[in-house]
Amino acid sequence: MNDGRKKSGLGLMSLVALGAGSAIGVSIFSVLGPAARVAGTGLLLSLVLASCPMALFALCYADLGRRYPVSGASYEWPRRYLHPAIGFSVAWMRIVANIGAMIVLASVLVGYLSPYVKLPHSLTIFVVISSIFAINSVGVRISGYIQTILMVLLLVVLFAFTIGGSTVANWNTLAVTSGHGPMGVLAAVAIMVSLFMGIEAPVELGDEIRDARHTIPKAIVISILLTAIVYGAVASTTLALIGPEDLGRSQAPLADASARIWGHFAGAVIAGVAVISLLKSMNATAMVFSRMIFAMSRGGVLPVYLSHLHPRYGTPYRATVVAALLSLSGLLLPGSLVFLLLAVNVPTLLKYMACCASAIRASRMDPTGADGLLSPSSVLVAGVSAIIMASAMVVFSVWEDWRPVALVGAWLIGGAVWYRLFVRDVRMNYPG
Repeated sequence: MNDGRKKSGLGLMSLVALGAGSAIGVSIFSVLGPAARVAGTGLLLSLVLASCPMALFALCYADLGRRYPVSGASYEWPRRYLHPAIGFSVAWMRIVANIGAMIVLASVLVGYLSPYVKLPHSLTIFVVISSIFAINSVGVRISGYIQTILMVLLLVVLFAFTIGGSTVANWNTLAVTSGHGPMGVLAAVAIMVSLFMGIEAPVELGDEIRDARHTIPKAIVISILLTAIVYGAVASTTLALIGPEDLGRSQAPLADASARIWGHFAGAVIAGVAVISLLKSMNATAMVFSRMIFAMSRGGVLPVYLSHLHPRYGTPYRATVVAALLSLSGLLLPGSLVFLLLAVNVPTLLKYMACCASAIRASRMDPTGADGLLSPSSVLVAGVSAIIMASAMVVFSVWEDWRPVALVGAWLIGGAVWYRLFVRDVRMNYPG
């Protein structure tokens, strides 16, 4: 009999695979070249600096994850600790972000397969997205197992790349100053920060995690450390293999670097790594997206029909179907990857800001007395610093392309109309 709660089942390893798996995705195959053009050998320092705002976000998420673990956390936390309208706005904008993310990942996956298998673009995207959500409707444990397997396969291949490259790389390249200077290093930070987005994914499945108050903080800390280590190793090896000048000119940095190790097999190897990485990221995004729809329904801002759970699997299957249909609607959006990526990044940064503000308020006003990880003063410093950094990155996004910001703004206006007409009596009920 369904008791209204989703079945617990995710442990530490599955959460680490989800967090690190969300971050270690398609970006590693594309950002090293642009970063090298801007910062040269300084891109490694840019990588370190880019991890700083994500570390601050992670601290706030870990603190709240211990204090109040709940599915759809990026909606629930602002709704409960700030204002219901803020929670709704964050989640409403995240719908656009998740749609864009699924289409970006599926499109790039088709692109990597195209040289080897001729596939109809839109039909393949439809099939891949539908299959990912079908798996998620069956059970979170199965999704977690798949996420773990894909994550392990990706790490094995990247480990082979790093070890193989270390035997032929010219490590003296890393000691050469490329002349781009401090400003080049700082400018590349805005590029490199996208590598870490998604690291907070474990908090979104709070109701389905074993011993969530202790497991979530551990998973977030391990995920960001693992992600930083993997990116540091891959970036260092790539830079040492082909040098900053060739890396800056490369359209496929990892493929060019792999060619120095495996010759003509490099293309197939990188295609295989990319497919594994993309499927892993799509699975993680689908898990988070469906739980966010479930949380909004449970919170009263979407039809309560969507909060029903499957009587056998205990999954929010109706919310999963809606998330799948919304994702497939992304086929109607412009196909430019720059447009789609910015449509993902802007709502994501706004979500980070709202959750950091929630952490500050919760650490000072939570009447439950639940212990967080940090003192109120530490949460204040981390949260304010993270909000300032995120605000700066949102402003920079407008200069790149105003259309995604306009799309998010128009979507937010539509959400305001929905909230005004259909949402009733949604209170700031702190967890008890």
